[in-house]
Formats: sequence, structure tokens, C-alpha cells
Amino acid sequence: MAVNHLQKQRERGKGRPFAKGVSGNPAGRPLGSRNAATELAQALLDGEAAALARKCIELALDGDTGVLRLCLERIVPRRARAVSLALPAIESAADIAPAMGAIARAVAEGAITPYDGAELARIVESCVRALEVADFERRLGTLERELEDSRAARA
Repeated sequence: MAVNHLQKQRERGKGRPFAKGVSGNPAGRPLGSRNAATELAQALLDGEAAALARKCIELALDGDTGVLRLCLERIVPRRARAVSLALPAIESAADIAPAMGAIARAVAEGAITPYDGAELARIVESCVRALEVADFERRLGTLERELEDSRAARA
């Protein structure tokens, strides 16, 4: 960056330097290669994992809430689980309200966790967006055909 406003900054060049999908290094980074810092950290920790885990557990048992949370996340990691919930069919944007209502009821009744409810709501929203895009494409196609027909009729 220029310190003096009279100094010229080095110019970047136009746009992207490479064509889309083609990098400056076609071979790229080898698959499975690791960052040097990651390898160094791994080498430092080798042989100390058991002692570090023991110390972490001791701190958690002594009441360190941050370490306690870390230990619990490792013991019981948040993994996706199958959720059985009957949702109404989603065939248009109008169907989102009943589906979201079913999800909200299931969370309120304790049938599913709030986390699972949020994930299901995100899926419902994605379905509705996909339906809206499909509807938009259909309507746009109809308008384009009508426009072509009216042009052809004038000619």
C-alpha cells in the first residue's frame, strides 16, 4: 500500500488471471497432503495425547466449564440422527405454513429436539425455494412462447 498519496501502487491486472476452471498450478496440491503447521503440531503432540487427555478430564472435573464443554462435545458429539415426523406434502409455497406448524408442534411436544426442528425447517425452506424457482421457470417459458407467437403473428 502506498504510504505517500503521490506514490503509485502496483497495479493488479485485469480481472481473474486464469480461465475459469484452470489454475496456475494444474497439478495442484497433492491429495492427502497436510499443512506444514499441522504436521509440526501433530509431531509435538505425539506421545502426549494420553497425558493431555487426562489433564483435560481433571480440569473438567475441577469445574472448568470451557474444558467441561470440550470434553462433553468429544464424548457425545452432535451427530445427525433419523427423525420420524409426518409432514404434509409440500407442492407449493402455500404448503410451507402447515409443514412449519407440524415442525413447531413436534418441537413443543418434545418429539424432536429444537436442533432437529431447525434442520427440518431449513429443508422445508429449501423445498419451497426449489418449487418457486421451478414455477418461475415455467412462467418465464410461457411468457417467452407468448412473445414469440405474437412476433410471428405480426410478421
